[in-house]
Amino acid sequence: MKKYRDIAGDGGSNIVGQVEAQQARLRSRLAGVRRIVAVVSGKGGVGKSSVTANLAAAFALAGWSVGVLDADLNGPSIAKMLGLRGRSLAVGADGVDPPRSALGVKAMSMDLLLPGDATPLTWAATTQAESHTWRGTMEANALREFLADTAWGALDLLILDLPPGTDRLVTVAGLVPALDGTVLVTIPSEVSHLIVKKSITVARQTGAPVLGLVENMAGYACPDCGAINPLFSGPGGAALAAEFGIPFLGAVPFDPRMAAAADRGEAFVAAGIDSPAARALLAVADALRARLAPR
Repeated sequence: MKKYRDIAGDGGSNIVGQVEAQQARLRSRLAGVRRIVAVVSGKGGVGKSSVTANLAAAFALAGWSVGVLDADLNGPSIAKMLGLRGRSLAVGADGVDPPRSALGVKAMSMDLLLPGDATPLTWAATTQAESHTWRGTMEANALREFLADTAWGALDLLILDLPPGTDRLVTVAGLVPALDGTVLVTIPSEVSHLIVKKSITVARQTGAPVLGLVENMAGYACPDCGAINPLFSGPGGAALAAEFGIPFLGAVPFDPRMAAAADRGEAFVAAGIDSPAARALLAVADALRARLAPR
């Protein structure tokens, strides 16, 4: 059996040349994208993808051309929330044409490539027990391909919806030519804050601006009476933002109608429902738009 030290150079695979060519293609694809923003939390279950989908819709309603890259390869949900599940991907001379939501939001997701609801993402390996040793590399390469092979066209904003894990932001930040900022999502829970604090530190280490913190599930918005009742007894997001000296973009209460809209693939902010949650999401989008540098 040959060992790595027995192979001269890259063994004739020209890996460096392949990666450089792909990076050049990626830069070309993103040349028309004016701003790239990552939405992260570090912790799962805080409704980050729901916030992402509704922010994308809010920006589209304001006249922006928007795209979303679902960077959660193992638990993709953006295609479902934007009403794009089952759409076929057309490949043209300029690359893969991303499907568009009812509001014109372009999206690329692993969910559009998997053959069925119960089909998980698996990486080819001699045995699946061995795949963990290089799964991170393959995931990074898959994201690079999504960015490089998708014909994003001219966009005012490309939102990257990142999976749980504080390390994922570093991976994505290393793939894009420039990250214009990071938005963090939490819920009013000490457990969530414990993880989000680490994500704030990682976000600062990327060198991109921390655009602000969104507190999701900040109380329960009663669909019938309009009252907002607390769901958690933990510290609020405004206090966490103040502790770390980052902007607080707003608090979004939980409304069961927002979850139902996501199941239908509809944007809650565009559903015409007079809800505290919808108003809060639109206010968060306004605050975020004000913080993004004009271009």
